[in-house]
Amino acid sequence: MGKTTGFMDYEREEAKERNPHTRVNDWKEYDAPFSDDVLRRQGARCMDCGTPFCQIGEEINGATTGCPIYNLIPEWNDLAYRGQWEEALKRLLKTNNFPEFTGRVCPAPCEGSCTLAISDPSVAIKSIERAIIDKGFANGWMTPRIPKRRTGKSVAVIGSGPAGLASADQLNQAGHTVTVYERADRAGGLLMYGIPNMKLEKDVVQRRIRLLGQEGVDFVLNTEAGKDITAEQLNNQHDAVILCTGAQKQRDLVIDGRDANGVHFAMDYLTASTKNVLSVDLAEDEFIDAKGKDVIVIGGGDTGADCIATALRHKCNSVVQFGKHPKLPMARTVRNEWPEYPNLFTIEYAHKEATAQFGEDPRNYSIQTKRFISDENGDLKELHTIEMEKVIDSEGKYVFHEIPGTEKVWPAQLVFIAIGFEGPEPEVLEQVGVKTANRKVKAKYGEFTTNVEKVFAAGDARRGQSLIVWAINEGREVARKVDHYLMGSTVLPSYLEL
Repeated sequence: MGKTTGFMDYEREEAKERNPHTRVNDWKEYDAPFSDDVLRRQGARCMDCGTPFCQIGEEINGATTGCPIYNLIPEWNDLAYRGQWEEALKRLLKTNNFPEFTGRVCPAPCEGSCTLAISDPSVAIKSIERAIIDKGFANGWMTPRIPKRRTGKSVAVIGSGPAGLASADQLNQAGHTVTVYERADRAGGLLMYGIPNMKLEKDVVQRRIRLLGQEGVDFVLNTEAGKDITAEQLNNQHDAVILCTGAQKQRDLVIDGRDANGVHFAMDYLTASTKNVLSVDLAEDEFIDAKGKDVIVIGGGDTGADCIATALRHKCNSVVQFGKHPKLPMARTVRNEWPEYPNLFTIEYAHKEATAQFGEDPRNYSIQTKRFISDENGDLKELHTIEMEKVIDSEGKYVFHEIPGTEKVWPAQLVFIAIGFEGPEPEVLEQVGVKTANRKVKAKYGEFTTNVEKVFAAGDARRGQSLIVWAINEGREVARKVDHYLMGSTVLPSYLEL
């Protein structure tokens, strides 16, 4: 695929980013698309692999390897190289309902397992994917696909994140009447309110929601299942129900002083900030302003990085990020060999911005927070930490030990806890009556059926906190099972049959 000698002729090029000094003054996406010439060169680098590991979609040692939605990557890389963009779009849409989302916010496990990445930088798969779908919208190729027939069957989808949207899209195209219930004032789930605008502009999300609506999907907003509409009502009004509520119960840090004013969950901060950007009316105490404050983010992942970038745009006085683990290596280790996802040191957009603003990388590694300290008014004024050592115990497992003498006091008026999610929020699950296991809905992958008749579950609610590509995978697969349940057979494709 691509040019036969392209991987030798051309080097990988990264997407052009706007100047970090200036982009913190707005909420627009921080990077810019490739030119057509660059895209063709990057597509040309795709090798004629015997086995395209970029497509394998497996989990190795607990991490995703390759593309879980099995994108036909070599095919559309070749078409991009040849400038056949509309054909590339057709190939892309065969497996991916929402390339405009994955092309912006997916961590691209496909690139980690690219065969070229054994010895050289991988093919710029994610950037090419984004370019293909953006050209599709820009050139008017993305038009409403109106189903030719309706089956008379009705399906309720609870939650409008990527799993819910993917299942709704597939079932609507199969001819069913689909209603998506969303408790927020806008559809999109974490795509709308969990990912800040500079990574995924909300016009991009709303554009897709409009298209789905034009195709026949009905969105009912400001409606929480189990509260505004009961499980009995859902059961009476629909022939099947799909739980795609996500894993939005945030993991807490239970230590002394947790109740101090100024300690918040990361997602509460990001949600309120995005609502403010979108000019949504907020309660007086809902918006969390980092202006002029010393900010500490606890958690070393993407959500923590998004908090950094958001605090910078709020003009914080300083920002620091704590990570539990040591700094990642610059090259793969024997415990992390290709084609596994590469656990390597990287500099994300937020870290570049903080470095430009304050002169140093905001990340601190192997840090454990011990306690929060408040002033006489209950407002956070500082937190105490200790450094940790990560070692392998006698059973070969990693454990952490505190290092005496490394205690430190950090000034802080705002802290954001970004240490992951425990699973779905339990209220709607209890209302519907589905069984859970390990804080997730009990439903076997490939079947997606729960213990409740005609109730299915998919996405993070079923598998736990995961990637957007797994959410799309599960949304498509559960749609196939629901279609078969309703009709006795199915017209929808399955990743499991690839």
